[in-house]
Formats: sequence, C-alpha cells, structure tokens
Amino acid sequence: MAELQSLEELGSAVDTAAPEAPVHVQKLDAQGRAYATGKRKDAIARVWIKPGTGKIMINKRDYTEYFARPVLQMILQQPIMLADRSGQYDVVATVSGGGLSGQAGAVRHGLSKALTLYEPDLRPVLKKNGFLTRDSRVVERKKFGRAKARKSFQFSKR
Repeated sequence: MAELQSLEELGSAVDTAAPEAPVHVQKLDAQGRAYATGKRKDAIARVWIKPGTGKIMINKRDYTEYFARPVLQMILQQPIMLADRSGQYDVVATVSGGGLSGQAGAVRHGLSKALTLYEPDLRPVLKKNGFLTRDSRVVERKKFGRAKARKSFQFSKR
C-alpha cells in the first residue's frame, strides 16, 4: 500500500461516485394486486388494491357501513383523491386493534403504501402530503402514584 503525500492524492484515491437513489418499481402478487400494511396507534391494517370500479371493502363490509362517520370516510379516501385515481382501484382491507379513528388512519397509511407499490410515480405526491409516514404517536402509559399518565390525585394539606 502506497503512502499518500498530499490531499490531492487522497481525493483521487477515494471513489467519488455518489450513491444512487433507490429506484421504486411496481410490486404485485400472483393475482395482480399490490399489498401493504398500515399502522396507526394500536390499529393494524392489511390492504390489497387492484384495478376495478372503486369499491372499498373493509373487513368484508362496505367502507361507508364500517366507518359511519363522514370524517373517517374522508380520511380513508384522501390518498385516492390526492392521486386522482377515484373509481380506478378496488380496495380490500382487513383491520384490527384500536378504535375507529386509529383504524381509519391505519387503512389510509396502508392504502397509500399500496398505491406507491402499484404506481411508483405517485410516491412523490403521497410523500409530500405525509401519507407514507407512520404516525408514531401512541397513548402514554399510566405511571404509579398518578391518577392517569400525567394527572395527579387531588392535593389536600390536611
């Protein structure tokens, strides 16, 4: 091994090629579906998408029946509306754990990830709006000597 005498020699000795950005490719299963897992709070959603008429089924029920509140339905449809793909994909999801709000967020997260696997060109749009990021906020645990996670018992001097 030769000893380097100057900084120029060090610069020429080190490979200066910048690392390539990862190339995102379409990833489908044997039935032509894209699969992704979404998480939010304690809820976990498994989501499959395939080309279709825009039917969204959650736990073998229509999404309007499963998520009765319009706010939850809107949360669910955000990635599809943002990608301008309404009525183009059939979505099948199984979701468990947590409450309805967490489940809607989990399905949205899984649907966004599945859309990027089916159409990698949609990734920048969904990522910019934060749909591919897992919301890591979870309920804080209860501490001993406290009424809840942070709430104290009523103080009395006497």
